[in-house]
Amino acid sequence: MNMKKVKTAVVLVVTALLVVACGSGNQASGDKPTIRVGTKDFTENLIVGELYALALENAGYNVERKPNIASSVVHTALTNNEIDLYPEYTGTGLLVILQEPLITDPEQVYQKVKEEYNKKFNATWLDYSQANDGAGLVIRTEVSEELGIKTISDLQKHASELRFASQGEVDQREDGIPALEKVYGPLEWKSSKVYDNGLKYELLANDEADVAPAYTTEGRLTEKEKFTLLEDDKQVWPPYNLAPVIRNEVLEANPDIADAINKVSAALDTETITALNAKVDIDKEDYEDVAEEFYKSIK
Repeated sequence: MNMKKVKTAVVLVVTALLVVACGSGNQASGDKPTIRVGTKDFTENLIVGELYALALENAGYNVERKPNIASSVVHTALTNNEIDLYPEYTGTGLLVILQEPLITDPEQVYQKVKEEYNKKFNATWLDYSQANDGAGLVIRTEVSEELGIKTISDLQKHASELRFASQGEVDQREDGIPALEKVYGPLEWKSSKVYDNGLKYELLANDEADVAPAYTTEGRLTEKEKFTLLEDDKQVWPPYNLAPVIRNEVLEANPDIADAINKVSAALDTETITALNAKVDIDKEDYEDVAEEFYKSIK
């Protein structure tokens, strides 16, 4: 073999070794499988699902992301083996999926869904986080401070002085205003008008309304100088704590998944997830970037 051919062969061997070495850096370690992480189709679920995916990758798994699944079918996607896990809410599991009676204690709700999902769906609820994306009422901070309204009990005493920006259905739904009035007493507003949900914070900011229905992790709630979330001090509304739901088959084959994802849940509370939502919905950052930045802070 002449020297030109020898040199060519050496170059090819070295190149091949470099390709293998570089490629292996992007692969999951060992023979760990690919985990399919699904999410619902709204900001918060997308962020949390990405956090789960990053935790799994950090633990050596390959991840296939399946975002933006409609809330109405994501549970079916899990039970039909189309995804392996996704972020769910304890209240949704209890009331929507299992159609069980209302429970308001967070731990009791969690234990109920954990037990029933295991029996009925061969699925496990991993640890739930303190982040609670439940129903609530938001009031203008100026009014809250002026009238000393911090809780829904306080609100009930001053309802006749307040303008309510309704969403229509909240006045009729059993778990809406009727549920509050059964426990707190009548809410006899100064006025009540129906508006599109997307307008509520602008109505409050522009002093066109004083109180509106809200979800407890909405990004605009970070603007505390403008908006105050009232405490449901008599616990009328059920908890909607975030938690990962995973197929038993996947968890049994890969038990270390629990430790990786439970670490994420332990880092999430209502204030934290609200701030993360605000970065996407108000600051217009990409949810993947928001999740990555937060995950780096808790690794």
